[in-house]
Amino acid sequence: MEHTHPSSGTPLATLKCAAYRIRRYALRMGEVQGQGYVGQALGMADILAVAYRHALHYRPDEPEWEGRDRFLLSHGHYAIALYAALLEAGILPEEELETYGSDDSRLPMSGMATYTPGMEISGGSLGQGLSIAVGMALGLRRKNNPAFVYNSMSDGELDEGSTWEAAMSAAHFGLGNLITLVDINNQQADGPSSKILGFEPLADKWEAFGWFVQRVDGNDIAAVLQAFDAARNHPQPRPRVILCDTLMGSGVPFLEQRDKNHFIRVEADEWQQAIAILDAHHAGEQA
Repeated sequence: MEHTHPSSGTPLATLKCAAYRIRRYALRMGEVQGQGYVGQALGMADILAVAYRHALHYRPDEPEWEGRDRFLLSHGHYAIALYAALLEAGILPEEELETYGSDDSRLPMSGMATYTPGMEISGGSLGQGLSIAVGMALGLRRKNNPAFVYNSMSDGELDEGSTWEAAMSAAHFGLGNLITLVDINNQQADGPSSKILGFEPLADKWEAFGWFVQRVDGNDIAAVLQAFDAARNHPQPRPRVILCDTLMGSGVPFLEQRDKNHFIRVEADEWQQAIAILDAHHAGEQA
């Protein structure tokens, strides 16, 4: 079976259901270990739902298929988010969720390509993913492979010089098959990203580097869907970036409001409380 980028668009209801399941999978994995980068997973769920239920071209039962679009997780600590998306996509079986972060699991707490089907790179050394994506996009073009390369990265990676070297290279080579997603949640290990090293005006910076730029509310599925389509269908041979402003812990109010939610430790009873909140909200939307 192949998941093919649809020409007619995917219903918003389908994408909202996918985002709900991605959030729920992430919370269930977090409960296994009692901690994790759950805030990022909840914040990116809408983006990942659009990616895996609408935009990406892949075969769930053949993760190494040469014709697939590549999705690179540069911010490797977001692995729990991508695992949830891979579960939703059918690339990983749901029963494997219970092994998250355990010995000999294919779902380690930081993304590693050698362990997990659908994990294209071992991310986590922040700032490296975009450089790898440039090389992949060049290689695919040389082989006349029409696949796209999606590079998902964090706003903390904007601190890294290699990110901007790669951005300049991508524009120089006219890589129209490269789409970068920047998760702007204004949070990194040392504090608010904008205070660690100011990065605004961000859209102007990427535009000056020669990219096609869009900035959207990353928790507005309709806006994310439109941005993905515009990026993929942009007619000019230049790289595309979608700047996604997201809310850490999105969908679970008591996690949204935590002052320090870069790496969340949740009390044992709070996991089920968070899942119950998600379930109730989803049920309300379906009513």
